[in-house]
Amino acid sequence: MADAASMSADAGGGIAFLVSAGIVYEIIAAACSSPQTTEINAGQRAGTLMKWVHIGIGQAAVFVAVAAWLDRKHRAQIIAGGTVAGVAMYAQYLHARKAGLASSQPGTEDGGAAGMAAWSNPT
Repeated sequence: MADAASMSADAGGGIAFLVSAGIVYEIIAAACSSPQTTEINAGQRAGTLMKWVHIGIGQAAVFVAVAAWLDRKHRAQIIAGGTVAGVAMYAQYLHARKAGLASSQPGTEDGGAAGMAAWSNPT
């Protein structure tokens, strides 16, 4: 019976792919809200939300590049995972922004002065 140590060198490729994809999702989630929130509040915050999506994509690209540089054996899988996840998340946010701006449904946030004052001076 084969043990983990005797598995082929390619056995870690799937793990490297998932880790790379996962870090992209984690970084973007940490940098901004969800596609659902983008869609619901696109009328008030589409520009700000998309700014943070762009920042998150940039941060994720740096992490994926560093991981690929450090792990030459799994470089292709790391880059592939990061690319697939980055493209998928970016497409979701673009769709959410477009759908939200086209929707006549009210958002969940008050973008007026009262809402901004409450946001900038939480009590």
